[in-house]
Amino acid sequence: MEAWMEQLPELAMAYGLKIVMALVIFIVGRWISKLLRKVVEAVMTKRHVEKTAVSFIGAMVSVLIMAVTLVAVLAQLGVQTASLVAVLGAAGLAVGLALQGSLSNFAAGVLLVVFRPCKAGDYVEAAGVAGVVEEISIFSTTLVTPDNKKIIAPNAAVMSSVIVNYSAKETRRVDLVIGVSYDADLRQTREVLAKTVEACEYVLKTPAPIIEVSQLADSSVNFVVRPWVNSGDYWKAHFQLMTNIKLALDEAGIGIPYPQLDLHVQQMPARSPAEHQ
Repeated sequence: MEAWMEQLPELAMAYGLKIVMALVIFIVGRWISKLLRKVVEAVMTKRHVEKTAVSFIGAMVSVLIMAVTLVAVLAQLGVQTASLVAVLGAAGLAVGLALQGSLSNFAAGVLLVVFRPCKAGDYVEAAGVAGVVEEISIFSTTLVTPDNKKIIAPNAAVMSSVIVNYSAKETRRVDLVIGVSYDADLRQTREVLAKTVEACEYVLKTPAPIIEVSQLADSSVNFVVRPWVNSGDYWKAHFQLMTNIKLALDEAGIGIPYPQLDLHVQQMPARSPAEHQ
């Protein structure tokens, strides 16, 4: 007992210092985890990332830092952490293989919220479907089609496909092809098309619309009509232009050809009774 009491100061000095250092490492690690979580959440909030994604990723960063901190604390206390790290690594590998699809969707969701190829409210075409983005969550993206169908696409499928974002730019070009008869006066036709485009309330003055002959087709002379409109007015401008161009061409007497088939019936000469035998 006396020998143990004599060694107590030495043990207190040896292990006390380790315990104090372990507490310092734990406190500093916890402070760093909280700080990094706030920084990550602030950056993502500034980029208008979805709140669910912000809190989830912030929590993941905090947990990762605390896991590293706990390993450092155990190592400081003299615990052999090599085997512990190996066990955790094996467990993580097993969980990763079991949740491979979910993890790929999670990784794709992180890329979507960080790089933002699209956001809520954009009209996009991705993963073989088209619609307005309603929500981008950690594992899936929700789209609403023009006929009001709700489509939930895995983030991995969205990120691995070509994403066409029709709302990314403020303006869009309406591309129309108008075919007229070969008998039509091309100068008159171009003038009619130009006046119709100019009269459309949705067409922008700048950039100037393009109206030119693009092709001498089999049965028509094809004009390209390419005005610029605000992205939100695309379909309204498209429908109005198609209607007004048809009415204007009819009023000007300019024909619009359409596929037709001429059938010629030839009467065969009557056969004599002898020829029937």
